[in-house]
Amino acid sequence: MKQESSAKRDKPTKRQAEILHFTREYRRENGYSPSMVEIAKHFDISVPTVHQHIYSLQRKNLLLVDKGKKRSIITPQDYKSQLVDIPLLGIISAGGPIEAIRNEEMIGVPRSMLPTPSHHYALKVSGVSMIEEGIMDGDIIIVHDQQTVDDGEKAVAYMPERNEVTLKRIYIEKNRVKLVPANKTMSPFYETNVQIQGKVVGVLRKEI
Repeated sequence: MKQESSAKRDKPTKRQAEILHFTREYRRENGYSPSMVEIAKHFDISVPTVHQHIYSLQRKNLLLVDKGKKRSIITPQDYKSQLVDIPLLGIISAGGPIEAIRNEEMIGVPRSMLPTPSHHYALKVSGVSMIEEGIMDGDIIIVHDQQTVDDGEKAVAYMPERNEVTLKRIYIEKNRVKLVPANKTMSPFYETNVQIQGKVVGVLRKEI
């Protein structure tokens, strides 16, 4: 009887099960966990109530919360999906160059996409200049942090004189760098001072 009572205590309530499901689906669709505020808003409950449910789920070993990190709720299904966290550093333009918006948080990426998680980061794409490479507005690109790429590779390019970053195919010419979009409606452009900040190694598709 004691074992049955213990098992019953370890089961989530209806609302706790709903929060678990919402957290897993949110992480699957977005690549990172929802915040307490987002959970509260979704269920139309208060943030303190969410904290109580999360605390209860932790005690039942149904999820973990990594203290000190944002969006750090992890469920057992997250481990089974073999996600690895890398920094999501902000927004990069796939159109006319714009200044990168740096707002670091963590995002879960399938481990199969990365040989090793070190030296990788993610950026959210703004614009349509790379659509013929299958990179759409709102997608997340996975970037390997490196300072050189081969001609024709997709790269994160920083232009110090403008203090701007852009996503383009890179071609090194004699005295300049050619930055080429993957969109027939857009033209290449040239810069004399370009610093490569990483090579694109994968894309996480935005959910439609």
